[in-house]
Amino acid sequence: MSDIRNPSPNPSAVVFDIGRVIIRWDLRYLFEKLIDDAAELDWFLANVVTEQWHHQQDEGRPLAEMVPERIAQFPDHEALIRAYATRFRETYPEHIPGTLDLIARLKARDVPLFGLSNFGEDFWDEFIACQPVFEGFRDIVVSGHENVAKPDPQIYHIAEQRFGLPREELFFIDDKPENIAAATARGWHGHVFTGADRLEADLIGRGLL
Repeated sequence: MSDIRNPSPNPSAVVFDIGRVIIRWDLRYLFEKLIDDAAELDWFLANVVTEQWHHQQDEGRPLAEMVPERIAQFPDHEALIRAYATRFRETYPEHIPGTLDLIARLKARDVPLFGLSNFGEDFWDEFIACQPVFEGFRDIVVSGHENVAKPDPQIYHIAEQRFGLPREELFFIDDKPENIAAATARGWHGHVFTGADRLEADLIGRGLL
C-alpha cells in the first residue's frame, strides 16, 4: 500500500530546515580565512573537507572518528582539518535576510513552528545556544541525534511522531529539492527555499501569514 497521501489544502504548522534557510551556511566561510589561494581553496573544499564528508556528521558519525581518519588520508592538511572541528561556528556567519522576520510574524500568529535539520550532534549544542530565533519552536528534529539524515524517509517518520500532527498539516521549507520531494511523497506540503520574498508569498497563499 502506498504511503503517499494528498495533503489538505491548508497546512496548520510550519517546519523549517536551518542551513541555507534560516542561517547562511558554507564551509567556504571558514576556509577562505585560512587558505589565501583561490585555486587551492577550491581544491581543498572539493577533496578534503567536502560537504559530502561533512554529511557524515549529519548522519551521526562523531568527530572523534571523522577527524583522525581524514588526517590520516590528508596529513599535510592536519591543521585545516582540525579547524573544521574547532571553528565550525565560523561556517554560519549570519542569518538569511528576511527569514527571521517571517518567523517572528508566524510566532505572532501562534502558528506552530518546528525544525527538521541535517546537523551534526557534535556541533549542535554550541549552535543552538546562540540562536534565540528558535525560542518558541515546539520541537527540532536533528539528524545527528537520530543517526539518519534527510532525505531518508525514516527521519520524516521520526518528525511526524515527535511533532504529533497529521502529516498533511505540515508545511516544510528546505533549500534542497530532494528533501522537499521526500516530504511531499509522504503527504507533507513543501516549499523549495530560494529566498524570503518567495517564501512570504507562499505562506500568505496558504493562509499561514
